Amino acid sequence: MPAPKILVFAGSIRTGAYSGRTADAATRELALEGAEVTRISLADYTMPIMDQDLEREKGVPENAYRLGRMIAAHHGMLIASPEYNASIPPLLKNTLDWVSRIRRDNGRTFKPFEGRVAGLCSSSEGNFAGARGLYHLRAVLMACGVEVITPQCAIGRAHEAFDEEGEIREERVRLAMQTVVRTLIERARMFSFGLER
Repeated sequence: MPAPKILVFAGSIRTGAYSGRTADAATRELALEGAEVTRISLADYTMPIMDQDLEREKGVPENAYRLGRMIAAHHGMLIASPEYNASIPPLLKNTLDWVSRIRRDNGRTFKPFEGRVAGLCSSSEGNFAGARGLYHLRAVLMACGVEVITPQCAIGRAHEAFDEEGEIREERVRLAMQTVVRTLIERARMFSFGLER
């Protein structure tokens, strides 16, 4: 059975961001479990702040279309996000908002999030491990038409959570990541072979 295609990205582009390290760990785990993985950075898809006047004047940004096509070319996504004030970081929210505005591409109906499945991870230096932000991220993705799997992985005390090779130190957290990855692959495989919808 062909491997499902999973797109991985972090909700932060800060140098050394814990969410980037979390996304890298998830990428390795997905590959180990047999997924075909694409790791991207939102730094390559810069967009202005979402503004309907700007959209009316200039349309949806080309980078939103580029990312939308990338999302649509995969069966699932894994998003590793930091937590900003107990919610979604502005870069990630702005990105999702712009991609959700896409309705047509090259004259055809096109909704990049439709039929996609997502797994969520978070990381934070604090004890909440970024999990409060995932609650909001989950709601936003579901509003966009994405199925979000129930298991999630939240990495607390992220400044000491990874070893020199970028691997997660704590067994409990590694198992949580493994559960997210395996569940995401299973659901993405079901979508990719038309077993649902």
